[in-house]
Amino acid sequence: TTNPVATCTMARRMIVGGNWKCNLTRAKALELAEQLNELDTTDVEVVVAPVALHVPLVQAKLKRAVSLAAQNCGFAGNGAYTGEVSAEQLVALEVPWVIIGHSERRTHFREDDDLLAAKLDDALKAGLRVIFCVGESHAERAAGQTVEVCVRQLAGVLRLPRFTPARVVLAYEPVWAIGTGLVATPAQAQQTHAALRAHVARERSAEVAARLRIQYGGSVSAANCAELAALPDVDGFLVGGASLRAAEFATIVRSCASASAPAFGPFMADWLPPPPPR
Repeated sequence: TTNPVATCTMARRMIVGGNWKCNLTRAKALELAEQLNELDTTDVEVVVAPVALHVPLVQAKLKRAVSLAAQNCGFAGNGAYTGEVSAEQLVALEVPWVIIGHSERRTHFREDDDLLAAKLDDALKAGLRVIFCVGESHAERAAGQTVEVCVRQLAGVLRLPRFTPARVVLAYEPVWAIGTGLVATPAQAQQTHAALRAHVARERSAEVAARLRIQYGGSVSAANCAELAALPDVDGFLVGGASLRAAEFATIVRSCASASAPAFGPFMADWLPPPPPR
C-alpha cells in the first residue's frame, strides 16, 4: 500500500522565532526591536518573544513584518493565579503568539505534560497561535529514547480538537543542545523531525502532518543555520542566544528565505520509523 504521508505534497512557509528569554534591559530591548525592523520577511515568518514586562514596549516599536510572542501564559484564564499572565490578556493586547512547553519551563518550573496540554488548550481557546516545544535530555538521547520522549510530550496535545497546523507550530529542541554550543547533526535533526511528522500522521492525518511546521531549536547560529534549513522536514528555527544579536539573527532568517520552496514533497518515505512503544 502507498503511504499517504510519503505521497503528500504541501507548501509550508518557514518560520523563525527569537526567544529572548529573561534578557535585555528596556533600552536594549527597544534597540534590538528597532534593528529587527530592517529584516526582509518576504519569504519567512518571523516572531520574537521578549520578557513579559517588555512586550508592550517592543510591540510599539516593531513594524508589522515581525510578529510578537509571549514566552509563557497561564492555564485557566483570568482569576486568582498570582504571577500569571492569561491567554485572554495577551489577546486583548493584540499579542498573536505564545511559546508553551520550553524545556526551561519544564525543568526549572516543573511544568509537566498535563499542565502544558492545558495551557495549549486555553491559549487556543483564547485565539492565540502557539509555538509548542518538545525535546529530550542528553541521557534520553543516549538511551535511544528521543522519539519516545517527544511522543509522550505530544500525547495530550494531539488529542486537542483545536490543534491545527494553522494555529500550532512544533519546535523540536534537544535539551542537551540548548545554550551548550552542541547542535544536533543534520541527520539527527532530520530523522527526529520526520519521526515527529510521521507520528502526527498516525495520530491525526497525513494532511495535518504535511501542513504542520516543525522548527529546530538548540544552539542555532549563523554558522550552522544554512545546512539545517535545507533539510526537508525542518521548517525554521526557534533561536535563543543568537536572537539577541540582530546581525546574526538576520543571517538565520536569510538562511530560511533561501531554503524556502513552493512545496515540499514527496517526503518522509525513507524516514518513517515504526510506531514508538506505548
